[in-house]
Amino acid sequence: MSNLSRPELKQVWALADSKKQGFLGLTEFITAMQLIALAQEGHEINSALLKNAAVLESLNLPVMEGLAALQAKTNVSPVKEKLEGNGTAELQSNPLVKLSKRKSAKKSLSSVAPVTSVTDGLKRLYNEKLRPLEVTYHFNDFGSPLLTNSDFDAKPMVMLLGQYSTGKTTFIKHLLGCSYPGAHIGPEPTTDRFIVVMSGPDERSIPGNTIVVHAEMPFTGLTTFGGAFLSKFECSQMPHPLLEHITFVDTPGVLSGEKQRTQRSYDFTGVISWFAAKCDMILLLFDPHKLDISDEFKRVISSLRGNDDKIRVVLNKADQVDTQQLMRVYGALMWSLGKILNTPEVVRVYIGSFNDKPVNEEAVGPIGNDLFEKEQDDLLVDLMDIPKKACDRRINELVKRARAAKIHAYIMSHLKKEMPSLMGKAKTQQRLIDNLEDVFAKVQKEFHLPAGDFPSVEHFREVLKSGYKIDDFEKMKPKLIQAVDDMLGYDIPELLRNFRNPYE
Repeated sequence: MSNLSRPELKQVWALADSKKQGFLGLTEFITAMQLIALAQEGHEINSALLKNAAVLESLNLPVMEGLAALQAKTNVSPVKEKLEGNGTAELQSNPLVKLSKRKSAKKSLSSVAPVTSVTDGLKRLYNEKLRPLEVTYHFNDFGSPLLTNSDFDAKPMVMLLGQYSTGKTTFIKHLLGCSYPGAHIGPEPTTDRFIVVMSGPDERSIPGNTIVVHAEMPFTGLTTFGGAFLSKFECSQMPHPLLEHITFVDTPGVLSGEKQRTQRSYDFTGVISWFAAKCDMILLLFDPHKLDISDEFKRVISSLRGNDDKIRVVLNKADQVDTQQLMRVYGALMWSLGKILNTPEVVRVYIGSFNDKPVNEEAVGPIGNDLFEKEQDDLLVDLMDIPKKACDRRINELVKRARAAKIHAYIMSHLKKEMPSLMGKAKTQQRLIDNLEDVFAKVQKEFHLPAGDFPSVEHFREVLKSGYKIDDFEKMKPKLIQAVDDMLGYDIPELLRNFRNPYE
């Protein structure tokens, strides 16, 4: 209605939605209207103009094409804004509220109940259409835990993984430009716990048992790992502009040797897998002098299955070797990863020295120094894109989860159908578990499903052996499957049409 170009409206939205919420509250809406008025008067759109009291005092209302006709229909008189000295505006009334009361003839998500953003719509769709299917067939026990509202509202997360002393804590400190509460740095295994570094009003550390009972935080699902893990889990809060957009997860250094694995008092790979499903990016850090991938590290990387698109590799402390050695180290690293990451694509590797110390130019030379600067810039651009892509990531994760839940329902209903009604249930269950590969193949052929979407046979077999009775599961419920199909085919596309990503 303002007749501004799409690039100008993009900039207006980006400046108004400063918290990257995907929708505008009253204050953000006022800011957007002020920016539109400034653009219509020929000013260049930027945040500095909003702090110029002289410009704002002489600012007219934005001109909206067709608004006068709308006001005449709804009997709303034109509104005059009273501008205050600090550059904010006080709205006496809002005629645009009337627009939200228009009813659509076609029944859809937006007509059943109004939603304010893509995130709000996804939350509603999950609770109404996907969650009932997951609960019915116990998908949370075989795959990811059930989602809560805080999972949709949470800031994007970046998890750092690596062996001890590869620079994970130093990497976070380097990005923040300062240390955070609970950070310990040293050549020995210093970080012995999972630390979530997030924004907060002041600097403080919160114990794990306290975090998981906070309904506003997306960590309630970690209670399944028990008190032994929660004693090794904490949240570090501090006020920082970067943490307003991204949350970092610092992890204990992955150790080598069977003794270290068996003496962990909690399921380490299970926790890593839980965080991997929630994170938007996973950084695997390597040291030029620690390229060997231990058995536990191999299990950790294998637990990231299904999240391959989130993985980035960082070859840290690269200034400790010269250029020739760096080439050999890079080749050895790619060879080691190629045996574990079972993907035909080459994983993205960032090379550099991510700390506050100056690069050792005597070792790497001018070519290496220039390379490190470009690699660091590329990684920072990748990290800065995370908040912009958070909305797309949530949609992608929900669609992927819905497809996995559907396949899980098909598998469990097929197993239920194969069970006898009276005698021989235990033997039949054992036979079905032993021949899960054949069951998967039958389900895939019957429903024409892609093989790549099926879960790991070994993991599925282990969960079934842990005390489940196949006879207790539900038979096929077509209504639940149809609800998920409708969500994927109609509701999500309609939601995206109504609320476009402002960064596209």
